Amino acid sequence: MNSLSRQELARLVARHLPPEGFVNLGIGAPTAIADHLPAGSHVMLHSENGILNVGPKPSEGQEDGDLINAGKMPVTLARGGSYFDSSLSFSMMRGGHLDIAILGAFQVSEHGDLANWSTGDLHGAPPAIGGAIDLAVGARQIWVMMDHSTRDAQPRLVQRCTLPLTAVGVVTRVFTNLAIVGITNEGFVLEALFEQASVEEVQQRTGALLSLSPEMRRFGRDGVLVPA
Repeated sequence: MNSLSRQELARLVARHLPPEGFVNLGIGAPTAIADHLPAGSHVMLHSENGILNVGPKPSEGQEDGDLINAGKMPVTLARGGSYFDSSLSFSMMRGGHLDIAILGAFQVSEHGDLANWSTGDLHGAPPAIGGAIDLAVGARQIWVMMDHSTRDAQPRLVQRCTLPLTAVGVVTRVFTNLAIVGITNEGFVLEALFEQASVEEVQQRTGALLSLSPEMRRFGRDGVLVPA
């Protein structure tokens, strides 16, 4: 199935962020969103290691070893940005000051349960939950950005998580390389499809029932809405 690349997905997520929102980008794939914010969106990006108003990655050769995000990747600082210590950063995260936190995940359940950390035996991930647990309970909304299925074609959107949980019932929206899926009291709702993906194909790759949104849309690789 023809699916979006990580950069294409990051561009699409960036287009869905609310103007002037305060948004945390989790470690991994979500950090690419910083490179795709639309001009004039005035979104302020937060990194849990103590940066507000994170900019895009620097040009090659312009990296500053002292300016990195929580995943230790080089970043820039947008105009008006600031640095602060971990205690202030985690106060922002825990205190409801972030509109959205965008996290990677291994699994998301139809009830919004989040599993995005490892005990050390999964894909080489470090055995630590990190700041995800603080973001999961502190941000006003949790969005997840991940592949729709694993490398061996197992679903990541499931009825019940089988991996260690980060938090229960916190995820409201999932962006995968095939679709946008909302989470309601009734379970997964298919909000949008990408490229040539069909409802039937996406359902086959999902480990729980997908309801269809009455306003379901389709997006192209450029993140732009495709006319019906």
